[in-house]
Amino acid sequence: MNIGIFTDTYFPQISGVASSIATLEKELSARGHRVYIFTSTDKAADPEQEEGKVFRFSSLAVGFVPERRLAYAGIRRATKLMKELNIEIVHTHTEFTMGCLGKHLAHKCKLPHIHTYHTMYEDYVHYIARGKLLSPKMVGRLTKWFCRGADAVIAPTEKVKTYLRRYKVSEPIYVIPTGVSVKQFKRSEASLVDVLALRKKLAINESDKVIISIGRMAEEKNMEALLYAIKSLESELDHVKTMMVGDGPVRKSLEALAVSLGISEHVRFTGAVEWNQIHHYYHLGDLFVSASTTEAQGLTYIEAMASGCIVVAKSDPSIKRIVLDGTTGFVFKEDEDLGPLLRRLLHSSHLSKVRKAAKKQIQPLTAEAFGAKVEQTYFELAKNKKIENSSPKLRQAILYRKEQSL
Repeated sequence: MNIGIFTDTYFPQISGVASSIATLEKELSARGHRVYIFTSTDKAADPEQEEGKVFRFSSLAVGFVPERRLAYAGIRRATKLMKELNIEIVHTHTEFTMGCLGKHLAHKCKLPHIHTYHTMYEDYVHYIARGKLLSPKMVGRLTKWFCRGADAVIAPTEKVKTYLRRYKVSEPIYVIPTGVSVKQFKRSEASLVDVLALRKKLAINESDKVIISIGRMAEEKNMEALLYAIKSLESELDHVKTMMVGDGPVRKSLEALAVSLGISEHVRFTGAVEWNQIHHYYHLGDLFVSASTTEAQGLTYIEAMASGCIVVAKSDPSIKRIVLDGTTGFVFKEDEDLGPLLRRLLHSSHLSKVRKAAKKQIQPLTAEAFGAKVEQTYFELAKNKKIENSSPKLRQAILYRKEQSL
């Protein structure tokens, strides 16, 4: 099957959406499909590496989210590419310009259109005129408008599905969590060598306990809660290091907060890390901590669990089936509860059962399972469309799948 993925963000940009798309592309390709990425321009992208697979369209930076870009031209070129590449299904991963382009082309070419809803936009309205221009109610209306006419919508969690139904999205919704490449995040002898070198580079002593925070540094991620919790561990900080991995609009204010709290020598701000190196930072950690409640799925929690990190997370519906308090990780309800919880866990020597249970809990969330479920959805949608509109190869695949299910 020839699949067209439309997205505003893709590697080398670092985000949960970009990594989700990269995982899907890899798994679908491994299953024999041809996947083409339609996305916005990025100066850091390597044209030679992307040639024939990634097609970039002229774009402008978004003022309220500087690291995101919105395409502003290319409908004729995209239409031509759709025909040349014989695209048979359109999968959009954004509600903005590239998503609108994909939706338009799917309708124009009478192709199945599937949309993945990645972002809980209600938690981001403060970026636009400090929340005075765009309200949560308007987010719901815009979401309903975009999803209208899609053959199906993918929600990564039940939490997202609940929001979509609240927005009165009536299209079929499939809950398909993004999978994680367990092999990439599994600790090994080879990764141990790299981790030891990284510990030396970051001046982490052999006896130090390491707390890891990985993610976009933005207001809604509530990363300051971790810094206040670290401050409460003051008497033990000589043997505790905290790694703040990532970048974003509030990084400077977080660094300033660490200085004002007097903990800057115990906290390292590493900046953004390349995706193919991120597992080394998870492997550094004893505890992975997040105080965010704005996640659509929380891929970092799954990656941490696959890496053998103990997850400490703020209570939220998006993770209630993954992080089971005291069993596969630890959950706190209020920010002020985080410090005492960290102190208890840093002194605990009975966490091996939690690590083992966590790895078992995420087995259904592998990259392979993710690819298989999305592929199954594609075939189901193609079957529900008029088969005569499909290519001979696609018709044959649909009929084969139907025979296999009998």
